[in-house]
Amino acid sequence: MIKIPGLVVILGSPNDDSGELSEMGKGRVSKGLEEYLAKRNSGWKLLLTGGFGEHFNMTDHPNAYYAKQILLENNVSAVDIVEFAESSDTVDDALKARPIVDKYSVDSLIVVSSDFHLNRVKFIFGEVFPDKNIAFSASPYLDNIGTEQQAILLNHEKKELESLINFRRSHLVGVDLDSWKLPDSDSLTQSKI
Repeated sequence: MIKIPGLVVILGSPNDDSGELSEMGKGRVSKGLEEYLAKRNSGWKLLLTGGFGEHFNMTDHPNAYYAKQILLENNVSAVDIVEFAESSDTVDDALKARPIVDKYSVDSLIVVSSDFHLNRVKFIFGEVFPDKNIAFSASPYLDNIGTEQQAILLNHEKKELESLINFRRSHLVGVDLDSWKLPDSDSLTQSKI
């Protein structure tokens, strides 16, 4: 079995009916490419997430396929992209990435998502990969949209993270989750790493 020292994990995002990634998705791929280029000489590879779903991809190809096409157009070798984690949401991203990470005995991950999404991503990937060295990298998105859309996204993220934390609390006894107190909206916008 091939051992890969690290993976840059680029999380999926919406695409249109022709397969073109949203600006959010293009930003994630661009940030992931940047992280990969900094690590590729150390043997790092790319893992792309994103399958199918009514809310983000209704085409014949998984969302990750469209991200891969952009990477290939930017001279990334196909051999540096491992199999896709064909996921339907952020929790599924982590759960479907886990067997791929294990398959290649990966020790370290850099998980790439959008700035507004990073706190939830940190929680989920921290839960699914407690035994791995994980860094997180944010592609800027909030500054590219209006304040009304920012408020909608931040409110959604806060509710989703709160739901995950409450689920975790209700299903585990004796686990200290104080470090996962809900951040305020200002800290959500400052989550860029």
